[in-house]
Amino acid sequence: MKKPNVLLACAFASSAMFGQTLSPTPDSFYEKQNTIQKKSIPYADVREADAIWAKRVYRKIDLREKFNHSLYYPDVPTLSNKSLFDVIKQGILAKEIYAFDNPVFDTEYKTKMSQEDLENLFFPIDSMEVEDPNNPETFIIMGSVNELTSVNIKAWWVKEDWFFNKQSGTMEVRINGLCPLKEKLDPTTGEVLGYMPLFWIYFPQCQPVLARNEVFNGKNDAQRISYDDLFRKRMFSSTIIRESTVSDRSINSYASGLDALLEAERIKQEIFNLEHDMWHQ
Repeated sequence: MKKPNVLLACAFASSAMFGQTLSPTPDSFYEKQNTIQKKSIPYADVREADAIWAKRVYRKIDLREKFNHSLYYPDVPTLSNKSLFDVIKQGILAKEIYAFDNPVFDTEYKTKMSQEDLENLFFPIDSMEVEDPNNPETFIIMGSVNELTSVNIKAWWVKEDWFFNKQSGTMEVRINGLCPLKEKLDPTTGEVLGYMPLFWIYFPQCQPVLARNEVFNGKNDAQRISYDDLFRKRMFSSTIIRESTVSDRSINSYASGLDALLEAERIKQEIFNLEHDMWHQ
């Protein structure tokens, strides 16, 4: 006769423990802790003697491609979902990530942007003349804040280093930096004229922030990865736009259209073939 009581007590105890474990939030039926508490694993140290071949490569991630939509959406950040730019922007404003100025000519993180520069970049003030309601036929200058959001960011530059590790006998890659690209619009027609790089960030510094933020998974909300995992596993589509050469030129400076795509494919294939050649030497 005591067995049912014991089973009933165990059932209540397990349900109580189960309830304590879940702790639902207003936006979810259970509390998500894995990604929030996740820490980024730093890259392993590489000796100079083990890196017997290396090449620096610059890539462009086009967020208009369907495969890269998880980096672009949502347009408006929520508690559980943020775009890559919103994650980086939040980290910069919280002073967890440094942004470096002059991204076109300085890729070595020499000039750190000041707080004033960041405010002018993220929260620019647009001024315009409006009629003074208290004095008709007179005009005054009014300013309005036009916040820079992820809607304006349509591409990213990725700076990475490929090298052959003699110790492991494998070709490895380390992402070194990221740079968001803002659409450059014609003020009169609204036509897209190109992209304007905003700043460089040092990737190893922002990895702890990326590791704490989830990437949207359209197939399963319970199985999401962090932005750090996405870059480590190279789950993005990109095109090579530049490699380290004596002239340090971008591909677009000497090729265009299909020729530029073929040149980017040649560089990629050259890196993959080199690993095969190393094993056969």
